[in-house]
Amino acid sequence: MSQIYINGMRDDPSVREYDTLDASVQELIQAAAAARNQAYCPYSNFAVGAALRTSDGSIYSGCNIENSAFAASICAERTAAAKAISEGKREFIACAVVAQQEKGFTTPCGICRQFLAEFAINGKDIPLYAAKPTNLPLRVLCSSVLELLPKSFSLDNGK
Repeated sequence: MSQIYINGMRDDPSVREYDTLDASVQELIQAAAAARNQAYCPYSNFAVGAALRTSDGSIYSGCNIENSAFAASICAERTAAAKAISEGKREFIACAVVAQQEKGFTTPCGICRQFLAEFAINGKDIPLYAAKPTNLPLRVLCSSVLELLPKSFSLDNGK
């Protein structure tokens, strides 16, 4: 694979072309991009969409929802997870995040990483795909929840 430079920076080795990804991953990214269109972000103007696929193949999407009391805001990843959890889903097999950032990719914040790590059951990691909504050819950062948060908090740590 040849190296591609974005804004003068070399791609991370885990960046892939969208067209080379499995159709199920492309579908998840498209769901996250569609959810991004529903974002309520009047303060930051930074729209984010996320989508989670559960073990039964269902997709739950969410967008960020801001509030003037910033602590009351909720990220797209937690919105998608809360929707799935409230429907009885607990086993996530993939996550996609779509946001526009000039340099780099938008990955889940620390709170969302910890929130999602809660559902990396029995050490089973959750693949994570971060993409931008408009760059063509579409490039995707392929990572995972536990790769982004290698030592997540757990009540079982140290046992």
